[in-house]
Amino acid sequence: MESRTRILPTLVIALAALAQSAIAEDARLLVVNKSDSTLSIVDPASLEVIASVPTGYGPHEVTVSADGTIAYVSNYGDQPRPGSSISIIDIAAAKEIRQVELSLLRPHGIVESNGSIWFTAEGSQTIARYDPAANEIDWKVKTGQEVTHMVVVAPRHGKVYASNIGSHTVTVASIEDKSVRQIETGRGPEGIDLSPDGSELWVGNREDGTISIIDVETDLVKATFEVGNFPIRVRFTPDGRRVLISDAALNELIVIDAVTCEVVRRIPTGDMPVGILVEPDGRRAWVAATMADEVIVIDLEKLEMVGTISPGITPDGMAWAVMGRRENDE
Repeated sequence: MESRTRILPTLVIALAALAQSAIAEDARLLVVNKSDSTLSIVDPASLEVIASVPTGYGPHEVTVSADGTIAYVSNYGDQPRPGSSISIIDIAAAKEIRQVELSLLRPHGIVESNGSIWFTAEGSQTIARYDPAANEIDWKVKTGQEVTHMVVVAPRHGKVYASNIGSHTVTVASIEDKSVRQIETGRGPEGIDLSPDGSELWVGNREDGTISIIDVETDLVKATFEVGNFPIRVRFTPDGRRVLISDAALNELIVIDAVTCEVVRRIPTGDMPVGILVEPDGRRAWVAATMADEVIVIDLEKLEMVGTISPGITPDGMAWAVMGRRENDE
């Protein structure tokens, strides 16, 4: 396809440059292990598992409070038992503080934004928001779509997006008035990520091996291109120049140029790569090879695997925590 021109705002580039620093001593990699219902806390420097914290049944995704002290884990459950809770974990103490029981089934995608915890409830076709201070759900909308799975928030635009695998759509909801509309994508949209400048939403369509790019201003699909066999997660690098895509069928991490949409490199991973995390300085990526029970460490300068971690059984969702440091939204 033809190259697209997108100039990143000076502010985004400056912020990315400021992030180029050594790993903080109090940085932690968090990994959810679906089959043994645990959250592993990993030292990203030594690649050693520091602690393994029991969660609710069948955890899938994790996010972290803005100050880096608390982890929130969506307990999705498994067949035939659906999950309906969020585990709240003190990272330093390596201990679950409590579980928030939900009236919503199969919570899955989960992200922090402006102090609130946004999540999807796949079994209830819902996007919701949890207020940790009030310990309550203070916002929710029905998507009316099948398998509402991953979620991202675009605060500057006042929107929240969720991928709907079974309906082949992405739901966009207004945070202010809760109005909802559906954006048609390729088949089986699952992984989604917002560009660092907030202008584009990239969607991995796992059933037809394509990426859909949505213009956040207009909520229209501006481009679609083929990328692999089963693109299941999508993640921008902090500078916005590249996009990482895990292909769960080809067992590889696909590195894409964010402007030209061309493949830069295909990096072999372990069996069934799913979750992707890029650390804030952009130097390394972490890929959860779910069926290999490993997390693969990727050097993003050399674009090659440089290590592995064995966090638990069927690792998937990951998050990065730096204790005491507040990360700003987009």
